[in-house]
Amino acid sequence: MENRKKVAFYTLGCKLNFSETSTIARNFNDEGFDRVDFEEIADIYVINTCSVTENADKQFKQVVKKAMKLNDKAFVAAVGCYAQLKPEELAAVDGVDLVLGATEKFKITDYINDLSKNDMGEVHSCEIAEADFYVGSYSIGDRTRAFLKVQDGCDYKCTYCTIPLARGISRSDALENVLQNAKEISAQNIKEIVLTGVNIGDYGKGEFGNKKHEHTFLDLVQALDKVDGIERLRISSIEPNLLKNETIEFVSKSRTFVPHFHIPLQSGSNDILKLMKRRYLREVYTERVNKIREVMPHACIGVDVIVGFPGETDEHFLETYHFLNEMDISYLHVFTYSERDNTEAANMPGIVSANVRAKRSKMLRGLSVKKRRAFYESQLGSNRTVLFESENKEGYIHGFTENYVKVKTPWNPELVNTLQEINLTKIDEDGSVRLEFLNKLAEV
Repeated sequence: MENRKKVAFYTLGCKLNFSETSTIARNFNDEGFDRVDFEEIADIYVINTCSVTENADKQFKQVVKKAMKLNDKAFVAAVGCYAQLKPEELAAVDGVDLVLGATEKFKITDYINDLSKNDMGEVHSCEIAEADFYVGSYSIGDRTRAFLKVQDGCDYKCTYCTIPLARGISRSDALENVLQNAKEISAQNIKEIVLTGVNIGDYGKGEFGNKKHEHTFLDLVQALDKVDGIERLRISSIEPNLLKNETIEFVSKSRTFVPHFHIPLQSGSNDILKLMKRRYLREVYTERVNKIREVMPHACIGVDVIVGFPGETDEHFLETYHFLNEMDISYLHVFTYSERDNTEAANMPGIVSANVRAKRSKMLRGLSVKKRRAFYESQLGSNRTVLFESENKEGYIHGFTENYVKVKTPWNPELVNTLQEINLTKIDEDGSVRLEFLNKLAEV
């Protein structure tokens, strides 16, 4: 048998990138490559890049170095958002042979010819306006959950964000494709699917390469709820202005959708929201949270927030802090604003110093710990269903309830990838929650 080439992947950034890496990996497989871990010696290393934070730039160089250390003759390809935005910069990194932009990454095997090292990285990146076709993808990283991409690109023009530049216009997968992918995932005994995209609430736009809406996000949710074999569906992150009351109502009565919402806020100050060109004011956000609490009091609500945006004064920041403190939410993802080239915000006055950004970030992270603790405490004594994961961490197995409470119990391999009815008993010193099984058979 001929010697098959080995390929390894490294993904930086979001869940959407993970789902796309999986799809690219399956393409390699179809072309006769064997996938190995990134820690192993491979003939090709593919790095899926991210452009959201400054850190991602630095991380990329470290990952290339790691690949070169494993095999200095390996062919290194960079794909993804950063590759679309700064192709020349990535191509100049020592060791990089190929840089592919937003549309080319899905045809990577067409660009890899004889695998000989290049003196300078070869660049193939389209004008982002050409990124108007849709490539469906999903990732199966672990046995318990999969990320299913339903939408790509964004038509919003938030002043801090490079994603429209990196991923192009908003476009969606056809409903029948999404349902087909969901069926393929559930056939592999995966219990939970997380819906992912750049702006998933915009689903339905551009299924036909145009702006016509054939289906809405609500149609998608309703259709997925009927797919046999899926135990749980989770909506990853959805804009407050696109999360409609009908969707919230539907999730509250749904068979498979779990009571967990992740809704970006970015700022609790209307002045800053306007500077960011977000498409809502804080009052809309309050309405959404109140609606969720009204129909699903036990729901988990996560919030994205950015600190240190240009023009954010102490008063603006305190407005955000108090707004979040008073709201019945469950945890925060806190991002420290970092300047990105070719964004409007990069040229705005009122730059916030790095140490003030860091201080504000620390305050909100502290608030997040407090909020998560309060949410977990509110769930003690309740009966929930847990999906257990596959890792043995220091003698414990972990899992998440449908409303995203992290639980732990002594390791038992028979629990892996199973759903168990449990009662939440107490919060452990590491912050996760201990449990009692309601079904005695599940106990060791």
